[in-house]
Amino acid sequence: MKVSRAEHTAGDTCSIAQVREQLQAACENELPAFVARYEEDPRSGVRKCVETARKRLAALEKERERTEKLWAYERKYDSFGCICGIDEAGRGPLAGPVVAGAVILPRNCDILYINDSKQLSEKKREELYDVIVEKALAWGIGYASPQRIDEINILQATYEAMREAISKLEPQPDLLLNDAVTIPQVSIQQVPIIKGDAKSISIGAASIIAKVTRDRLMREYDQVFPGYDFAGNKGYGSAAHIEALKKYGPTPIHRRSFIHSFI
Repeated sequence: MKVSRAEHTAGDTCSIAQVREQLQAACENELPAFVARYEEDPRSGVRKCVETARKRLAALEKERERTEKLWAYERKYDSFGCICGIDEAGRGPLAGPVVAGAVILPRNCDILYINDSKQLSEKKREELYDVIVEKALAWGIGYASPQRIDEINILQATYEAMREAISKLEPQPDLLLNDAVTIPQVSIQQVPIIKGDAKSISIGAASIIAKVTRDRLMREYDQVFPGYDFAGNKGYGSAAHIEALKKYGPTPIHRRSFIHSFI
């Protein structure tokens, strides 16, 4: 896309600082227009801005290609109606619940940057949570408390949380894509996928929903039980968490079956 000389002259009236501000404020779909406006500007500072914009566009295209590959399983099972991704967060911590997420995405969904939640920054997970909740056809969350984990073990508690998450979906799915597991006592057809949160867009979305939900809950617990840094460690066995556990003893949200070697 070329710009007229008049438009180019108008672009030149902006200072380099103003051009940088425009670039910083530009959303992804505004980058092509930014490049078109300034690509013939001879000022070195502007040329650097244009090059930065082009790099952002190249990274965006690369992300679109990566995301496109994440639809492979959803397209493979395209004959099914609603396809749901299932994943959990919190199987390993010493404290807090295990949380399961279930997400049905529309087939024309255009969300980028979905990945295994552990590969994303907390800020990015929070951003994607809002987008997923807004665009999903349906989503559900299930929980298993620390007491339930102690009672039936972490694997069975995880299955229980997953069944709860599925039960909250409307419409109910026709196929489940699960991260590695096959959930017992579920009549819906299932496909377990090893490392599915990095291979399936639906499972990746479910992993983000589960992780963000659990992290928010652990931040709330940090206010109730100060001293264990639940906001920072999310219940995992960091050195500071174990030291606090030895010093203060367990809280009601600690998993007794996980901490017997520390107290």
